[in-house]
Amino acid sequence: MTYRDNSKGVRESGRPPAEPTLSTDVRVWKINQVRSKRAPYQLRWIVAGKVKTASFTTVALAESRRSELWQAMRRGEAFDVDTGLPESELRAAIAKKNIRSDPTWWDFSREYMAVRWRTTAAKTREGLADSLATVALAMRGDGAKAPTPEETRLAVRWAVVPAHNGEEPPPELQAACTWLATCSLPLSALTDPRVVRDIQYRLSFKLDDTPAAAETYKRRRRGFNTAMEYAIECGYLDENPLAGVKRAGATKGDVVDPRVLVNAVQGEQLLTAVSYVGSVRRNRGRRLVAFFACQMYAAMRPAEAVGLRKKDCYLPEKGWGTLTLKETRPVSGKRWTDSGQRHDKRGLKSREPKADRPVPIPPTLVAMLRTHIEEFGTAKDGRLFANERGAVLGTSSYWRVWQEARLIALPPDKAESPLAHRPYDLRHTCITNWLNAGVPVAEVARRAGNSPEVIHRRYEGCIDGHEELNNKKIEQAMGWGDGSYSG
Repeated sequence: MTYRDNSKGVRESGRPPAEPTLSTDVRVWKINQVRSKRAPYQLRWIVAGKVKTASFTTVALAESRRSELWQAMRRGEAFDVDTGLPESELRAAIAKKNIRSDPTWWDFSREYMAVRWRTTAAKTREGLADSLATVALAMRGDGAKAPTPEETRLAVRWAVVPAHNGEEPPPELQAACTWLATCSLPLSALTDPRVVRDIQYRLSFKLDDTPAAAETYKRRRRGFNTAMEYAIECGYLDENPLAGVKRAGATKGDVVDPRVLVNAVQGEQLLTAVSYVGSVRRNRGRRLVAFFACQMYAAMRPAEAVGLRKKDCYLPEKGWGTLTLKETRPVSGKRWTDSGQRHDKRGLKSREPKADRPVPIPPTLVAMLRTHIEEFGTAKDGRLFANERGAVLGTSSYWRVWQEARLIALPPDKAESPLAHRPYDLRHTCITNWLNAGVPVAEVARRAGNSPEVIHRRYEGCIDGHEELNNKKIEQAMGWGDGSYSG
């Protein structure tokens, strides 16, 4: 049974009032026949002086609807002045999200971040804000004196922080915030293919129109997708506008480049070079030798090494030791953390808050950590690696040391290559060494804090030297190695 409801307000009004205006001043007229091939039977009724109409394909449908309205009137039910619906139908429509608001992207971004803020880590908050700010470039609308792309991004990133609600924007963002609050497109614009194509472009490219890194694109799109899930849950949208849309020319961008991996000699040279960085008095490099060694011999993420405490270390005088990883200290920025500090304090990545990860470490790393503790001690909270003032070790501090060490340890052609360009490449080297040593993928994944699927995908081009060994295993399984196979 279908009919066409011509009364204003159900879908046409866009944003219903917070509380409907109800009236019992209702009159229902008889069925009229109009000039229409699709819906020639028209029902008209008046609510508080406003005429409502609905057209039907058959007279039976029209009479049925007229009977429903009469029954609602006999029950003494009030009708909504805007939509013309009986109150019971109006409430049911609201509950089913048939009547829904259409917030602008500016308002939606602030609403969504307020909902997600309490349950997400500081780094995730920053990533979500970046996604929302990136999409805002495609949702700016038209108007004179539009802010620049950079101003738009900065304005959205400032505005979505819940603590800034009710505050005046910084002077340099005042004009951009005012313009975006007025001229941003509504969420319904996401049904326009042209807008969707522009969003896909913004997620894929940087402000200078050069392609964004694969990881950057994935993070931005992941943030946008979670925002769309919230929009669908709230009834703002029916479906994700980017569902089924793929990045043009997408490749396996998260696969580790073998060129970044160091061999054993290069790794030792780099750690030695780290110890030479900075003056002897300040020990700027020496206090970070074991920090980088944790990444090269235990596949620790930098944020995990920053959070490593003495009580989490089993460091025997001889043999293998164990690091029980429990905490990370990622750098997020003061505006994104609950504490107001630059470093957030979190559990392990993609694990339950109180989960830990024991990682066996070789005697070489055991000796380095014992030496580090003897020479530098620990921070007040027991962390092994701190800056020169005893505070949390910052990304910029160890990044500068690493770049200086590369210039000392590597010849010019290697220093200009991708070889160990980032400290994180030491973690890639360690995982690759484990795989090439024949450690089962599941165990490598457990030690590294990844899933086996991620290990397979990211390191597929780094495993080397197993072909002959695997061929012998196949020969043995097939019974070919004992001469029984004649060809």
